[in-house]
Amino acid sequence: MPLVEINFDGIIGPSHNYAGLSLGNLASQRNAGDVSQPRAAALQGIDKMRSNVALGLTQGIFLPHPRPNRPWLAELGTRFKDAEPTLAANALSASAMWAANAATVSPAPDTADGKCHLTVANLRTMPHRSHEWPATLAQLRLAFGSNAFVVHDPVPSAFGDEGAANHMRLAAKHGEPGVEVFVYGLSGGPFPARQHIEASKAIGRLHRLDPGRTVFAQQSEEAIAAGAFHNDVVAVANERVLFAHEKAFADKGGLVAQLEKKVPGFEYVEVSDADVPLADAVRSYLFNAQLVTLPSGEMTLVAPTECRETPSVWSWIERHIAGNGPIRHVEIVDVRQSMANGGGPACLRLRVVADAATVDPRFLVDDSKLDRLAEVVRKHWPVEIANDQLQSPSLIKDIETARGALLEALGLAALI
Repeated sequence: MPLVEINFDGIIGPSHNYAGLSLGNLASQRNAGDVSQPRAAALQGIDKMRSNVALGLTQGIFLPHPRPNRPWLAELGTRFKDAEPTLAANALSASAMWAANAATVSPAPDTADGKCHLTVANLRTMPHRSHEWPATLAQLRLAFGSNAFVVHDPVPSAFGDEGAANHMRLAAKHGEPGVEVFVYGLSGGPFPARQHIEASKAIGRLHRLDPGRTVFAQQSEEAIAAGAFHNDVVAVANERVLFAHEKAFADKGGLVAQLEKKVPGFEYVEVSDADVPLADAVRSYLFNAQLVTLPSGEMTLVAPTECRETPSVWSWIERHIAGNGPIRHVEIVDVRQSMANGGGPACLRLRVVADAATVDPRFLVDDSKLDRLAEVVRKHWPVEIANDQLQSPSLIKDIETARGALLEALGLAALI
């Protein structure tokens, strides 16, 4: 069977809230303390998946993690009801919805053993994300349990790894051998650089990649300091196209030169700082859009509504679409609840190039299954969560009941 790109979106969990836990994520910090809307958030995410299915794309899902994370709190010598508010918020975070941080993926055409390799991200930089990997790993091993895949434990936590948000793959076509680009950081001024080069190199070795088709590129310090806490806030690749902001990389010229040599038909689409200031790119999440190839072969940018509402960004998109550039269409989606916490359309999905028949079908969706998921969300997800009620026993009961109902609807009770 042919290999296709499957986008696995994280379903936004019933504990979605705005606790402002992510240093360097400007939207998360800006909206800290706001009242969240978990039900609307999850339905927005489902609608985005529905839009992708309508475009002819293959769509998958990952599920919310158990929240609060009681075993993690036990390791810290406390219980949820007794924990200090900040610690309780860390245990209740719904940030696993951003599946781009779930793992780094190397498709079979790139690896020495001809299998698709996935390494679960350790996310060690932020406390609220550092305890995600065991639950993520359990889902990866279930979804990708066939012998077409190899699923790896996380890189040791001495080295920070944030998954596919700092990884790009370029190839003439998804199913052909590609060049994998690992983007790492050194310094972000007031904000931490989350991806360590040591972790990236380790993943390249674990995935048995060809060193001649593996590139390590440094994210610019200016981009990190401006709020590009992951590379996918300032750059995204799809097949032979790299779409990036002028200030995304420390050595843009060196990276482009390498890709021109290694990627057949490579095209570099740059957005200049003069056209779209870095602050506008970060605020609108222009590059945290999904750049996808439709069944027709044309590329479409699945972008958040904030792009249309940012004049410099929308002007650039309109000019590019009207010209002869490689991006031929734009699809606008509303994921405002996720955006307010610092995650755009690309944050919500993990790209896996594979034969869909080798994936556990419970993790793949069509319109009918999305309808069933939406029904569960409408019935069980909290409508609102205020920060001062995060430790409310009734809220926690509702959150745990909601996740249980979702697992039951999908036949995935084993993940409880």
